Amino acid sequence: MTDETPVTNEVEDSAPRRKGNLIGRIVFFIITLLCFAFLYYKLHGAASREGLSVVDYMAQVFAAVDWVTWLAVMVSYSIFFFLIDTLVVTRTLNWFITDIKYTDILPVRASAYIISIFNEQIGKGAMAYYLNRRHEVPGWEVGSVMLFIMFCEVFYLMVWATLGFFFSGASLPPVFGLIPWLALSGAVFLVVWVAYFQGWIFPGIELRERRILHAFKLAKPWHYFMFFVLRSPALLAAIGVYTIALNLFGVEASLMTIWPYLPVIFFAAAVPTPMRAAAITFWVILFPDNEGQMAAFGFVQHNFFILFNAAIGLLFWRRAQKDLFGGQ
Repeated sequence: MTDETPVTNEVEDSAPRRKGNLIGRIVFFIITLLCFAFLYYKLHGAASREGLSVVDYMAQVFAAVDWVTWLAVMVSYSIFFFLIDTLVVTRTLNWFITDIKYTDILPVRASAYIISIFNEQIGKGAMAYYLNRRHEVPGWEVGSVMLFIMFCEVFYLMVWATLGFFFSGASLPPVFGLIPWLALSGAVFLVVWVAYFQGWIFPGIELRERRILHAFKLAKPWHYFMFFVLRSPALLAAIGVYTIALNLFGVEASLMTIWPYLPVIFFAAAVPTPMRAAAITFWVILFPDNEGQMAAFGFVQHNFFILFNAAIGLLFWRRAQKDLFGGQ
């Protein structure tokens, strides 16, 4: 009986997980279909107004872009993002786990980009495996740090979206008026969250003792602030890069226009839809007078970023393999 009980419990526990995963896949499949249907509707309408087919219309859009300049801008930005991203991961690991060199994290962070083409969370899982093998760090500790990073990224984007709203609110679509209220709600939640994990409130609730939340228990308010400081150069660079890229696609845009848009777009890009369909759809919605340019822009911008990061990962792949398994 004692030998059979764990197996039974594992089977019973896995059933809800499989059902939840299936529901999640169905939801994202529906979102993807809606995104592509909307994009086709908008592109077909724009092409019809020009008396062209959708294929001919999009061919004209792509032909008008200065691809050499665009490529130089995007390659530079992707490399810069990789360096900042690795810095954030390294510093966070050093705060909550152990001292690990930046140069030791570079190859595994780069290699994780390859897996992240399919799923960002699996990419983070690969990092946990690496750190467990290479530095004997328990997987749950790394998972806790990755959860802390994902949590902070939400609030870091929210802060920049809010700042952008206050500088450009008059020129934004009415729906962006929700940003201050979302920011206020988020700020209240964050204060309560930090106070709880510091043990200042709700002492009887033992959620903070869970191992997967270990990093939050160790995190002080200055850790959240420093995450924002370390991560922000990547977003500031992105505002400039996306502004330049939009103009290369023939869409007039300024830094002040892109600033409040970009954090929202990055939220949409996090939705696991094929070819970043949700992010592309948001670009078309935000620039309704440039349907073709925005569809082309969103497609190449987000997918090039993902694929070039994966190419960076290939450069570090042999080093990561050697660190994990030895050999030449």
